Amino acid sequence: MNKPKVAPFPPRRQREAWHRAKRGPFRPVAADSPSADGIRWPAFVAITLAMCTALFLAIFLGGGAATVTAATGAEQHDGRFGICAGPDRFSCVVDGDTLWFEGRKIRIADINTPEISSPGCASEAALGEKAKFRLQALLNQGRFSLRSIDRDQDRYGRDLRIITRGGESLGEILVTEGLAERWQGHRRNWC
Repeated sequence: MNKPKVAPFPPRRQREAWHRAKRGPFRPVAADSPSADGIRWPAFVAITLAMCTALFLAIFLGGGAATVTAATGAEQHDGRFGICAGPDRFSCVVDGDTLWFEGRKIRIADINTPEISSPGCASEAALGEKAKFRLQALLNQGRFSLRSIDRDQDRYGRDLRIITRGGESLGEILVTEGLAERWQGHRRNWC
């Protein structure tokens, strides 16, 4: 049986193929180069420019976890809040006036809500649970701002902040709904 003869590549074409494989497929080449491998300079520049622009837009204009609005100068935050359970707390609601946000414990400075950890009666515990779940719903509705007050922390080490959305205090919403009272400098008995 006769085997078909296969003509080998000429040595010059073998060297070219070896060099192409060594360089890789995405090497910029001159626009007038006869080589078919690689990306021509105009296309290479356009692709690089497009990728850099997309990266810039994603990082600086994408509206990540915190952005600053030009109108108010307030830092805007966004997060998904669960209900705190267990020792690992990052972004969750403890009760109607205390939450964890990005690993920081925050006490809402402009309100007081019924206690749920040591309530004075069953009605206080029930109202405290309603306040907790309502605060979680308000926080999960969209972007909000954390505004400082005259003191940075309370005696328990919690950051004191007023939480606002569109200039309106979320604490004031809880007060309007009967789930909280305005902070008067001390806790009261909800029974």
